[in-house]
Amino acid sequence: MKQDPSTRNTIIFFVCAMVVLLAYETFVMAPAEKRRAEQAKQAAAMQQKMHPGVPLAPGAAPQAEYVTRDQAVAASPRIVIDTPSLKGSLALKGGRIDDLQLKGYRETPAKTSPNVELLRPEGADSAYFVQTGWTSQAALGLPDANTVWTAPAGARLTPASPVTLTYAAPSGLVFARTVAVDDKFMFTVTDQVTNRGAAPVTLASYGSVQRQCPALDAQHKDPCLPTGQTRINAHEGSIGWLDNSLRERKYGDWLKKTPDNFPSTGGWLGITDRYWMAALAPPQNVPVTGNFRVTPAVGFNTFEADYVGPAQAVIPGASISSAAHVFAGAKVAPVLKDYQKTLGIPELDRAIDWGMFSFLTRPLFAVLQFFYQHVGNFGLAILLLTVCVRVAFFPISYRGMESTTKMKKLQPQVEALKKRFDKDPQKQQQEMMALYQREKVNMFGGCLPMLLQIPVFFALYKVLSINIEMRHAPFFGWIHDLSARDPTTIMNLFGLIPWDPSLAPLLGGIFGTYLHIGVWPLIYMVTMFLSMSMTPTTGMDPTQAQMMKFMPILFSFFITNVAVGLVIYWCWSNTISIVQQYVIMHRLKVDNTIDTIINRLTGKAPAT
Repeated sequence: MKQDPSTRNTIIFFVCAMVVLLAYETFVMAPAEKRRAEQAKQAAAMQQKMHPGVPLAPGAAPQAEYVTRDQAVAASPRIVIDTPSLKGSLALKGGRIDDLQLKGYRETPAKTSPNVELLRPEGADSAYFVQTGWTSQAALGLPDANTVWTAPAGARLTPASPVTLTYAAPSGLVFARTVAVDDKFMFTVTDQVTNRGAAPVTLASYGSVQRQCPALDAQHKDPCLPTGQTRINAHEGSIGWLDNSLRERKYGDWLKKTPDNFPSTGGWLGITDRYWMAALAPPQNVPVTGNFRVTPAVGFNTFEADYVGPAQAVIPGASISSAAHVFAGAKVAPVLKDYQKTLGIPELDRAIDWGMFSFLTRPLFAVLQFFYQHVGNFGLAILLLTVCVRVAFFPISYRGMESTTKMKKLQPQVEALKKRFDKDPQKQQQEMMALYQREKVNMFGGCLPMLLQIPVFFALYKVLSINIEMRHAPFFGWIHDLSARDPTTIMNLFGLIPWDPSLAPLLGGIFGTYLHIGVWPLIYMVTMFLSMSMTPTTGMDPTQAQMMKFMPILFSFFITNVAVGLVIYWCWSNTISIVQQYVIMHRLKVDNTIDTIINRLTGKAPAT
């Protein structure tokens, strides 16, 4: 039998694509990775030679000196922080909040995994901390990063016991810093200064969130992205609500741009990741200037979000104070909304990246949370939310599916017209339009429902990408983390062969990335194939039609590294579409792929 040229060309295209991909991984990516590893090894060796016993931060220059996290914590006297949600310590040296872990969240799904670390002391690699205080243009001996504050003996910072730190400067200024914390993620820091000197002084309050990230090469777009972590569909970098507008910039852009200054009355600003954030909210009735800046250093860059309040004169014997709220924790939407309401911090829940379709993302998020609270399984909540969305769109999707099914039913007549008028395209088009009018078929009837569902699709995708409840949430069977990719892979027969394909020489990168096709991506491939096979290809170019047949396979490669919770959602959505299409086809007595497969398996003759 003679092979269709379009089929042959399609096969050649995919074979060539795989050859190019394999060659790129083998001759470009693998040597580059080897060079980076060798450079890191040489840098580490030089660092150990220069400073024995001091580890080198990933990506840092040899001159950058770091101590371990425990050593950095021990470098300052501290006050223990212990709340239902947080644990860590407050540094008396500098009076900083710089040692914080989240009790309710772990690094991995394992029960023995350590808690998520949010803040880390300066001196350790990837330091991350919050600082408040006073600034002045005059040399007044104000407390700085090296100032050691005094605290009451045995003090512990808990929701029931705030802590007050004190420091007396040689200039006669006496400082007091009171730190309080609630049972979730909000600190309240009140800085007070009393002028016991002989001359008036001028001071301004400030607050700063600083994060130190390795100075990487120009190919790295996210210098603060943890090693091995891929970029995701959520904003990470600077963020703030200043001057009644959301101000945000991704790490890579933040690194390249000049400092931003935003005059504002109140608001908030900080540094955010996908699930976590450290942010400052100054007094909401005070004009401040918000700043986002990057300060280069040896081996790392300091990303800083800070604000400076108005200058205030303090005469001898007088006192002034300034209170700021410090959020340091998980971006849980109800918690942020509660702070927004009770503390008057505007638009704090905008710290969550709701996306461009936020008017859809927010209500979908609320429905998803409702289901999760009632069924206790985030995977089931996703399935229920998908059903609700499909039910809401059923009237228009039904009309679209009915229109495409009628077109499939008319496909033999359309093909006959093409053959009859193959030399007269204009007459062919006229006859086809007349046929559609007689049969009351709208050629574009399936387009409108699809267009209407696109914003909802993107909103659902965003909801599942940003929802912290999906992180480490189990489903059923082998799925223990809906926010991670499917852990199974066809390359080791889904675990039957005891080896890790990603460790294979030369081809490990391809096996671990492009060919890591798990069970759920395969299920998605099947559902996509069935859904597409039940949709007519009338009017489509033969080559395009052949290409479309390979789309399910191609998509299964693309989604190998997508969160499995999203893949489950797509599979379930495809399944609902297949059922709807199957019912419509039966009602209109149109042949379909499912009946064809059943007849072949059972040996029955197809119905006439």
